[in-house]
Amino acid sequence: MEYPIALAPMGGSAGGALAGAVSRGGGLGLLGGGGGDEDWLARELPVLVDEAAGKPWGIGFLSWAVDVAVVARALEHGPTAMMLSFGDPGPFVEHIRSAGAVLIIQVTDLEEARRAVDLGADVIVAQGTESGGHGARHGRSTLPFVPVVVDLATPTPVLAAGGIADGRGVAAALALGADGALVGTRFHATPEALLAPETARAIVAGRGEDTERNSVLDIARSSRWPTKYTARTLGHPYLDGWRGREDELAAAPPGPTGLPGRRGTRRDPRTAPVGERGHRPHQRPAVRGRPGRNPGCTGRGRTVPSRQTLIGDQLGSRSADGRRVRCPAPLRH
Repeated sequence: MEYPIALAPMGGSAGGALAGAVSRGGGLGLLGGGGGDEDWLARELPVLVDEAAGKPWGIGFLSWAVDVAVVARALEHGPTAMMLSFGDPGPFVEHIRSAGAVLIIQVTDLEEARRAVDLGADVIVAQGTESGGHGARHGRSTLPFVPVVVDLATPTPVLAAGGIADGRGVAAALALGADGALVGTRFHATPEALLAPETARAIVAGRGEDTERNSVLDIARSSRWPTKYTARTLGHPYLDGWRGREDELAAAPPGPTGLPGRRGTRRDPRTAPVGERGHRPHQRPAVRGRPGRNPGCTGRGRTVPSRQTLIGDQLGSRSADGRRVRCPAPLRH
């Protein structure tokens, strides 16, 4: 790696083109394997191998959502690294080691950090609560959390995650003692990401104060995410309507749009499908001068209706035409 930057393996969004671009650019591209959808992996892995052009690359999985067989099949493709997040990584460790891949374990609290050290992780990702997507319901913010994990894990390398979206954030991570940064949402809002254009626009237009962590999204889509992890989402009338009524939402029948209790609310780009395996089928952007392509991704693809956008806090960036815009920070699935 030329730069101490890794792509957060955002399920369904961090596809082969995005992960390959990060690796080719000198960082570490991690494919967002999520829960291990075999068709998705079969489509995106060859793209990643091609786009990475011989540079290091890896795959990330949700520990609670995959089994050993999925990880073993992914390892057959020869990734440089494999990252495990959210759940017990123990059952997968020996398989990853025997394949010769670097073992990266993401942690959200000190108990998980100690577990990662005991398992002999090669790299530990310390995720603060500023992260987008899923994170600890009761965790520490990045600033106080990273140094504690660094002290606990030494000499194991640590990557900081949560609220990092530009060079200043990476420099701050290094000052905290981390060896680099894991960046999500900033890469989420790029042409290479498997993301509907209106969702990317909503992310760029969003502000930190427009977001909150909640469990409404997971309840609405009947997700099996462990309750200790909540998701950061942009504000939306659907969220406003069910905040504090999560038990009632869980028991509500589906509305016309497929979400519980929803009664035909006009579609909002901030609720477009995004995140863990929820990407909407769309045309893959052109890569390195080649025509856009979308192998195996057609109108028959699975879509989660009216899903809220997972998003991080704001940081500065520039739009394609060079104007200054506000851009959110890392999304972690």
